[in-house]
Amino acid sequence: MPTFSIIIPVYNRPNELKELLDSIKKQTFKDFDVTIIEDGSKITSEKLSLEYSTQFSIKYIAQTNQGPGPARNNGAFQASGSWLIFFDSDCIIPDNYLEIINKEVECTDFDCFGGPDKAHPNFNTIQKAIGYAMSSILTTGGIRGAKENLDIFYPRSFNLGVRNSVFNSLQGFSDMRFGEDLDFSMRLLKKGYSTKLLRKAFVYHKRRNNFRSFYKQVYNSGIARINLDIRHKGTMKIVHWIPAAFVLSHILILTVGIFYPFFLLSLLFIPMIILFHSFYVTKEIKTAFYSVPAAFTQTIGYGLGFIKAFISRKILGKSEFHAFHQNFYK
Repeated sequence: MPTFSIIIPVYNRPNELKELLDSIKKQTFKDFDVTIIEDGSKITSEKLSLEYSTQFSIKYIAQTNQGPGPARNNGAFQASGSWLIFFDSDCIIPDNYLEIINKEVECTDFDCFGGPDKAHPNFNTIQKAIGYAMSSILTTGGIRGAKENLDIFYPRSFNLGVRNSVFNSLQGFSDMRFGEDLDFSMRLLKKGYSTKLLRKAFVYHKRRNNFRSFYKQVYNSGIARINLDIRHKGTMKIVHWIPAAFVLSHILILTVGIFYPFFLLSLLFIPMIILFHSFYVTKEIKTAFYSVPAAFTQTIGYGLGFIKAFISRKILGKSEFHAFHQNFYK
């Protein structure tokens, strides 16, 4: 029985998966196995998985498309490691990632952990800008609860580890298409289990390659926030309303600007702050400029999804839903 079982769902991303498997191959801590769950892909990773079978213990499982939660469950329920570690297929992990985790689980008592993500120096400009938008203190991105005085820490599935026994006691992830990782963390905490943020256990996360697909992702995240609040009463915080307020305030400014054009100058304030802050963080002027549309895409997309779900679910009482069913990956 290995210490760690790594679970990776994949959908039409063999090239990105190869980069992740290359980084797993280089781990300094070797007591692990890997399970790949092919979630109904047309471009499969079966041949790629076989290529790594001489490097480390790896299992390949193919299933019909069911979404990330059921895919992770399928792999996890067949895993034997003491700890289950979940990565998204578009991640790359540092060589000492498992070594860091092993030291933590040996000396600290917790049931579930998560870590941050970063942009790799080799990522393209849009990936770095989106990475900034998803982790900056100026946006709704980043790890909620990274500081104990902000909120409870909810690990996210792109970089999440949990005791095998705890995962099985919770019966894994739900069938939510978006927000399933937060739902899992919330159920885990409700059962009295503990979570821990491991700041040194970061991953390089590519996220999206263009603003169109990024918008679809964050729009569904806004919808998921309402769905989660209905499933888990009391988990909604004031911070979750900020993107919706951002959208509505900009609509108001644009409306007033029709009659008082000088008022539109106020729209330059936030982009300038983002530009200078991104340059301070990334040290790349091109990435800083791209960070402005990335941050606006993130905030507006999330805000619009949030508003739509609030009206649909809270006011009209409709059932749980998500958007872009047919073209989410296009």
